[in-house]
Amino acid sequence: MDESLDLAFAALADPTRRAILARLAKGEATVSELAAPFAVSQPAISKHLKVLERAGFVETATAGQSRPRRLNRAALALPADWLDRLGADWDAKFDRLDAYLATLNTGEPA
Repeated sequence: MDESLDLAFAALADPTRRAILARLAKGEATVSELAAPFAVSQPAISKHLKVLERAGFVETATAGQSRPRRLNRAALALPADWLDRLGADWDAKFDRLDAYLATLNTGEPA
């Protein structure tokens, strides 16, 4: 795995960070808006945001004095594509197993 994939999965490993991403999927939000549903401080949310930014999942917009965060949907493709490839490999293996088991049931060679 390359480093960007490691960063992506490390960022996704934390439930608070996944909840932040889910919130940002609905639209931009400030740090205080992102912190509101959690029983943690704004600095703690800021630390989570830094992890998400390093992984490429979150970008900072500039709107006057405000710096809302937004989801970078393109960055979600990296772990999703990796999981799809892994799933496709397993699908192929299960298809071969199904074919083999079918030959056992019918008595025909594979």
